[in-house]
Amino acid sequence: MKLSEVKSVLNNLERIGFQLPDGSLVPGHFHVTEVGKVTKHFIDCGGTIRDEEVVNFQLWNADDYDHRLHPGKLVHIIELSEKTLGLPDAEIEVEYQGETIGKFGLDFDGTNFLLTTKQTDCLAKDQCGIPSQKPKVRISGGQSNTCTPGGNCC
Repeated sequence: MKLSEVKSVLNNLERIGFQLPDGSLVPGHFHVTEVGKVTKHFIDCGGTIRDEEVVNFQLWNADDYDHRLHPGKLVHIIELSEKTLGLPDAEIEVEYQGETIGKFGLDFDGTNFLLTTKQTDCLAKDQCGIPSQKPKVRISGGQSNTCTPGGNCC
């Protein structure tokens, strides 16, 4: 989700909820402790120089169980961050503390913001000798050699 989409959703919500990939909810007393711009300038394993930029939200839980962040307050924090930091309308990345700091993508299901899993990837597969698609393997050689119960083939 891009920053503009998050603001649009927040303007139509009565409460904010974040759901983790396992289906559990971030406790309702979370804080958004950071809103920022993260720029990554790097070289991939194929030698290509790359730049990535995301808007980062950091979620944190304290022992103030009565705390609730209102959608309007988060919009205000975002708008202040846009003005002060010059935030772009970029994709959102969310940091949340589990056993270690987890980085998540962000989506919305009509009720809750969904923290989506992120994966590492090789950006230069052609340079590393990794095929861009997995080769298709035919399992049955066209013959009738399938296993059946009691067939002693497994």
